[in-house]
Amino acid sequence: MLAITGATGQLGHATIQALLPKVPPQEIVAVVRDPQKAAALSLLGVQVRQGDYNDPASFGAAFQGVDTVLLISTSETENELRIRQHRQAIDAAQQAGVRHVVYTSITNPSPDSRFAASPGHFATEQYLKASGLTYTILRNTLYLDIVPMLVGQDVLTSGKIYFAAGDGQVGFALRDEIGQVLANVLTTDGHDNQFYNIAPGPTYSFQDIAATLNEVTGQPVAYVPISGDDLAAGMRQHQVPEPMIALLQGMASAMQDSEFDLASPTFERLLGRRPTDLKTYLTTVYGK
Repeated sequence: MLAITGATGQLGHATIQALLPKVPPQEIVAVVRDPQKAAALSLLGVQVRQGDYNDPASFGAAFQGVDTVLLISTSETENELRIRQHRQAIDAAQQAGVRHVVYTSITNPSPDSRFAASPGHFATEQYLKASGLTYTILRNTLYLDIVPMLVGQDVLTSGKIYFAAGDGQVGFALRDEIGQVLANVLTTDGHDNQFYNIAPGPTYSFQDIAATLNEVTGQPVAYVPISGDDLAAGMRQHQVPEPMIALLQGMASAMQDSEFDLASPTFERLLGRRPTDLKTYLTTVYGK
């Protein structure tokens, strides 16, 4: 059986939807904090089990009879808590007799990154490798789906993108397509103790994003690089919560430091087709 943590989250949901044509629904275990939110999955025949990252015993029960766990990284913003949650989940999988853990990490994880999530992913990777479990680690790039949020809802009105990524480039990937890759990895052999860079090419700078928006909408759009402090100040003016400000400020710094400047053929190979590119996506969102 396959267990998916965070199954009612966006990536977990996308993965389960991609799994359903491949395996019988009763062989899928959706591990969720609140089973009531997974009622639709139950109606599809998926097993729904309660599991909370802050309650290790619940994961131990949820993983019973499971061979492979997809450990989707938590959305916790406090780094030490995030690491502890991941370690507890790995320990629970080991104690439950799970053989294989597939973990969703990040591009170029590093203990020295200015992006707060990156050190936590680095620590989790190290812990999983040392656990003795068979592992597959997908180092996911940033979602293509977040580009509209990063450029701002008024981008076509103002004609400006204000962000603090400098000239940094990113190989964005669509969340649903990452879910399809995860489903393919979970249902095929040959992935034991592998690291996969889930970062399609080409990479794009914010200048590229502005130029592409111009192309697909016919509206003039320019990228205006700003400092991280100015980015944070602008978000505070819009009452953005401080944890989100810190997350986006760190993400921008990581972009500027070229941490996401990676293009790998692995994503296309595991997806089995060409992934959605920036222009296609932006045409879908903004095109007329």
